[in-house]
Amino acid sequence: MRAWLSKLDPRWYSSTLLTTILVVGQWRHQILGDSYLPWIIALGTAVLAEIAARKSLGLTGINFLSAYISGNSVAILLKPQGDLLWPFAVCSALSILSKYILAWRGRHLWNPTNLGVCALLALAPSQVSMLSHQWGNDLAFVALLWVVGAATTVRARVWHISLAWLAAFTAFAALRAQLLPNGHFVSEFMPVTGPMYTLFMYFMVTDPKTTVMTRNGQILVAVLVAAVECVIRLACELDGLQATNPLCIAPPMYALFVVGPLALAWSLRASASSPQPPATHRAMAGSGPSA
Repeated sequence: MRAWLSKLDPRWYSSTLLTTILVVGQWRHQILGDSYLPWIIALGTAVLAEIAARKSLGLTGINFLSAYISGNSVAILLKPQGDLLWPFAVCSALSILSKYILAWRGRHLWNPTNLGVCALLALAPSQVSMLSHQWGNDLAFVALLWVVGAATTVRARVWHISLAWLAAFTAFAALRAQLLPNGHFVSEFMPVTGPMYTLFMYFMVTDPKTTVMTRNGQILVAVLVAAVECVIRLACELDGLQATNPLCIAPPMYALFVVGPLALAWSLRASASSPQPPATHRAMAGSGPSA
């Protein structure tokens, strides 16, 4: 049993966390709304895009885990105006197709869901927003998600990335509390308990396909992402940017959008001109959740 678990695709662990968020979140907080149609469109489009992309490129074998993770994440995060449904389809398609289009040296540089959401927020800011409120005052639900999330990252051997990002986020929250005129640590820290930050911390920043190879490098990138997120949030509050500004709607997403690909591209270029790393490092780079 233990040997079988060690060979299991780590994305199965992340899909378990995502399923927990979907089922319990809908039961307690109706995060999918009153209709399941947006969820069906987001997930269905992700699956069809995965099939179409691989067929068009002549690739054999289809792993639907990536489509499952991306489609469900899009359904949870996106909140279009009114009854708009097209954003769910467009975002899921962008997320999946980006893996095959925006690739370099055999790796896609952007986390798929992160790119899809950031692109849609930038292209249609007046029509699309995100589920960004906290999980109410349901501390038991938050605790459940964090326990399952922690277990997921430990099993997938990427816990150090989530922990580094959380520690850096906490430190920067304290810094913002000091720099902002009416800043308070609790208000600066609490977004981390919301749906966007929960998915970000356990899915996106730990994505094995878009993280650098070494453990120290992964920790450094996580801290850099938290630093850029802090700068974005300070700019939104100090410079009075509009609340509909995409940067202000999803600070961590855009921080990863900028830092992640640059770090991965640098890592790939450096590894191409140096000897191959030890097998343990290569194994670690290939483990972890993927969205």
